[in-house]
Amino acid sequence: MYVHFFKRGLDLVISILVMPFLLLLTAILAPIIYFEDKGPVFYNAPRVGKNGKEFIMYKFRSMKVNAPDLTMADGSTYNGADDPRMTKIGAFMRRTSLDEFPQFLNVLIGNMSVIGPRPDLKRETELYEDDEGEKLLVKPGITGYAAAYGRNSLPWHDRLKMDVHYVHNISFAFDVKIFFKTIATVFKQEGVYVEQEENADPEKNQSS
Repeated sequence: MYVHFFKRGLDLVISILVMPFLLLLTAILAPIIYFEDKGPVFYNAPRVGKNGKEFIMYKFRSMKVNAPDLTMADGSTYNGADDPRMTKIGAFMRRTSLDEFPQFLNVLIGNMSVIGPRPDLKRETELYEDDEGEKLLVKPGITGYAAAYGRNSLPWHDRLKMDVHYVHNISFAFDVKIFFKTIATVFKQEGVYVEQEENADPEKNQSS
């Protein structure tokens, strides 16, 4: 009942309430993002959602135009504190998670939820092992169990295990716990960056 009805209702209410703040945030950040390198304000990130369906995830652009993709040794996307691809405003948005706020538009549309596993790139889903693909049984979220309890500091496959645990134990109480833990994690700026920075390898695809 919660997953199929109540959760979607909460998503709609929360995303509608956030819209005025998102508009204000856009008015403040858009000129800063644009004038730093004259690039687009938003980055339309292709991701894989529920049941393997691809969709466009909205973000404020935090990286330089045409920045190459960098990956960790395990195939996950690189996200280090010394990432040369990030703009100055992008580094600030990444630390505070402000770059993720446009995803409330995805929640309003219905291809994301407020709480759920963070969505992966198509190439990352091809590297899933064992039951890790079960994270695709639910809508991806703006934040989730792995995002709240470790963020990017955890090894990728550990995060995937936490995503699968969430799918198997999803409930209103679990979502509330993740929501408030996310606020604390973002406020303390914990786990923003990967720790194994030396394992990053450059690729040629744009990432943001």
